[in-house]
Amino acid sequence: MTEATAALKPRVLRMHSLDNVAIVVNDGGLPAGTTIDGGLVLRDKVPQGHKVALQDLAQGHAVIRYNVPVGYARQAIAAGSWVHERLLDIPPARELQGLPMASVKALPQDRLEGYTFEGYVNANGAVGTRNLLGITTTVQCVAGVVKIAVERIERELLPLFPNVDGVVGLEHTYGCGVAIDAPGAEIPIRTLRHISLNPNFGGEVMVVSLGCEKLQPDRLLPPGSFPIQDAREKDQGPDLVCLQDDAHVGFMSMIEHIVQSARPHLERLNARQRQTVPASELVVGVQCGGSDAFSGVTANPAVGFMADLIVRAGGTVMFSENTEVRDAVEQLTSRAATPEVAEAIVRELGWYDRYLERGRVDRSANTTPGNKAGGLSNIAEKAMGSIIKSGTSAIAHVLPPGEKLRPDQKGLVFAATPASDFICGTLQLAAGMNLHVFTTGRGTPYGLAECPVIKVATRSDLAHRWHDLMDMNAGRIADGEISIEEAGWELFRMLLDVASGRQTWAERWKLHNALVLFNPAPIT
Repeated sequence: MTEATAALKPRVLRMHSLDNVAIVVNDGGLPAGTTIDGGLVLRDKVPQGHKVALQDLAQGHAVIRYNVPVGYARQAIAAGSWVHERLLDIPPARELQGLPMASVKALPQDRLEGYTFEGYVNANGAVGTRNLLGITTTVQCVAGVVKIAVERIERELLPLFPNVDGVVGLEHTYGCGVAIDAPGAEIPIRTLRHISLNPNFGGEVMVVSLGCEKLQPDRLLPPGSFPIQDAREKDQGPDLVCLQDDAHVGFMSMIEHIVQSARPHLERLNARQRQTVPASELVVGVQCGGSDAFSGVTANPAVGFMADLIVRAGGTVMFSENTEVRDAVEQLTSRAATPEVAEAIVRELGWYDRYLERGRVDRSANTTPGNKAGGLSNIAEKAMGSIIKSGTSAIAHVLPPGEKLRPDQKGLVFAATPASDFICGTLQLAAGMNLHVFTTGRGTPYGLAECPVIKVATRSDLAHRWHDLMDMNAGRIADGEISIEEAGWELFRMLLDVASGRQTWAERWKLHNALVLFNPAPIT
């Protein structure tokens, strides 16, 4: 069969033998009247990624995908019909009581030995995949000044320090005009503190403050929370530039102070060299955005297989996105390594349930118009495709939002974050992520300045159209070219290459999203 003939052949995918729907694989979908495998004739035109009924479904009948109900038919649906969100009622979310707690034991897997990458070893033992100077800001007011100073550092100083990969101003929208002592206000503060200490910044702590903000430098980085680099910092705290200091006469005085303060940090970073370290030093955050029905078929299963490989190698994988795993909570609690870990999962998801209730937010609001256009009818269906990114390992640890992983917290970690791409990425940076894997089906140019982002396309059509934005095409799984296992190994090896210095497309184009701190406290 030629490639052209194979592309034209009607193809549908059923995730489980008991599913009563399948999704359409073909680019552009399939027209009404098409005969698919088994002799079923389509009654409607069904877009790519959308569901087709494989049997007659009575009103109220469960629509089964992944062998779980992803909705209930609002009306009778004939076999061969397009099954879309307007025909489905969303299943209720499972209560956080009576859950299976640490009831499933992960199958033992052989340790994966001999895999390494070239990283930067920090004084505290953490390993960076990049050698960056991060400039922390205490408040949004200074962001414009820091932006101009960074541009000047890059233009005038960076060429003198070839071993330094870049300079990153940690801009955010926090620091003042906030109820800084209210419940929940500690989350954005500790998030920014821990991002400042991300291993990709090499232990160099430099802060720019305005002076009058609520988030004062000593509250952001209290004594003992940051590495001591020299005697001056031991006496005075982190290297600080305060724009309201009397010594600053005019705008250029501020810029000059920041530029000159950066020089000793750049000198220390430039003296560092990459060295061979085991794959166990990887701390990988996994996330999906702009998801479609193929996310849970191609890219996310490949990421899950890769996650198992990293855990087998002794490394760390974080999966997150509270609202995108909430509807499969029993899968998380049952896979917990211990009852205590299961209880921590319930605690974090319960806290987030109450957070949403305060804002009277319907959990179904998570599913975007793009998700629905890509075939995901509701959050229950989306959850099943999202959670598969975590692989099959036991969940070893649970991390509240903004907290930092301890050196002994290896393995598979549930980092409890909102599902927002930008907030999730920000919180995973705070946790200590040194490499990021981001899957997308609809397409997003997401990137981070603080950490390499490997983008994985769920469909070949997207990978071909966005050929200079997607780092890997997992759509080849649906095309029948490679298996999930082969894609997982390919991604694992790509991670080692990127961790060793290979640039991602987002790095090449300097596509960087701003940090977005999660602030559940009030704005004043």
